Amino acid sequence: MSIFTPDYAESIASLGEVELIRQIGHWLGAASPPPPAGIGDDCAVLEPNTAGKTIVTTDSVSYGQHFDDSVSAVDAGAKLIKRNLSDIAAMGGTPGQAVLALLCGRDISKIWLEAFFHGVRNTCLEYEVQLVGGDVSSLAAGNFSAVLTLSGTALNPILRHTAQIGDHIFVTGTLGGSIRGKHYNFKPRLQEGLWLAQQDTCSAMMDLTDGLGKDLQALLPPASSAAIDTSKVQISRAAVALASESAQPVIKHAFCDGEDYELLFTLSQTHSVESFIAKWQEAFPDLRLSCIGQITDQQQAVFVDAYTGDPLPWTHGFEHLKDT
Repeated sequence: MSIFTPDYAESIASLGEVELIRQIGHWLGAASPPPPAGIGDDCAVLEPNTAGKTIVTTDSVSYGQHFDDSVSAVDAGAKLIKRNLSDIAAMGGTPGQAVLALLCGRDISKIWLEAFFHGVRNTCLEYEVQLVGGDVSSLAAGNFSAVLTLSGTALNPILRHTAQIGDHIFVTGTLGGSIRGKHYNFKPRLQEGLWLAQQDTCSAMMDLTDGLGKDLQALLPPASSAAIDTSKVQISRAAVALASESAQPVIKHAFCDGEDYELLFTLSQTHSVESFIAKWQEAFPDLRLSCIGQITDQQQAVFVDAYTGDPLPWTHGFEHLKDT
C-alpha cells in the first residue's frame, strides 16, 4: 500500500484538520482515554504519579528515513511506539502517557494513515501506553513524519555515565543486519530493563539504536577504553546474509548497522560474571545475554581486542546530519 495518493478523494486533504483529528480519535479507540485525560482540550489533565521518578523521551519515524514502502503502515505505526518504549526500557522504567505530533503532506492516503494508527493503537494497548493528545501540522506533499513523546516512571533510573573502569560489558540478543526487518519488527526490552534496574549490579545502561560501535562509547567513562572479545559478540543471521552481499566483514555489520534495539549495559566489577549470567538465564531463559568485554584504563584506542590489544576499527554507527 502506498503512503501517498494522487486522488484527492482518497487523501487526507479531503478530510481537513478537524475531521482528521476526529478520525484519529476513532482509529485510536481504547488507546486514547476520553477528556480531560485525553484528546479534546488544550492539554491532557493527568493525575500526579508517585510511583517513582518521571522519565520522558521523544522519538520519531519519517518516511524515507525510518521506513519506506517495503514496511507496512501498521508496522510503521508500531515502530514509532516501540522506538520510544526501547528508551524507557533502557532506563529501567515503566511506560505511561504519550503525545503524538503528526506532520504530513496533504497527499497522504486516508487508508494508509488509518492502518498506521492501527499499528499505533495495537502497540499502545499491548504495552499499556495511553496516547493522551498531540498535534497535526501540514508539510509539503510527499512528506510524512510522526513524533512521539512518551513519559514513564522509574524507581531507580539507570544512567549512561555511571560505569566505572573495570566494569564488564554486556549486550542482549544478536546484532547487525536490522535493515532486513528487525528495525521495525523488534520487541522492546521493557521487562529486562526493569529487572536490571532492580539489581544492585547494573552500573550503566542504554539501548542500541545507532550501532554498538557508536553507542558503546557513550557508556565509557573518561580516560578509558573497551577491551572487546569479538568472538562473544552475537551476530544475527541477517547480518551474516548481508555481509555475503556487501563484501564487508560480518563483525562490522554487528558493530555499525544500528537499530538493533537491544540493551547494552555494564556490570559492576565487584560482581561475578558467571553468577550474574546464571541469574539472568533463570529470569529470561529465551533471551541470549553476552559478556563482550570490559572497560579498561588503556587509552591507545577506543576499542581494543581483548586478547591482542590491537585497536578495533569499528567505532562508528548511524549519525544524523553527517555523511557516512
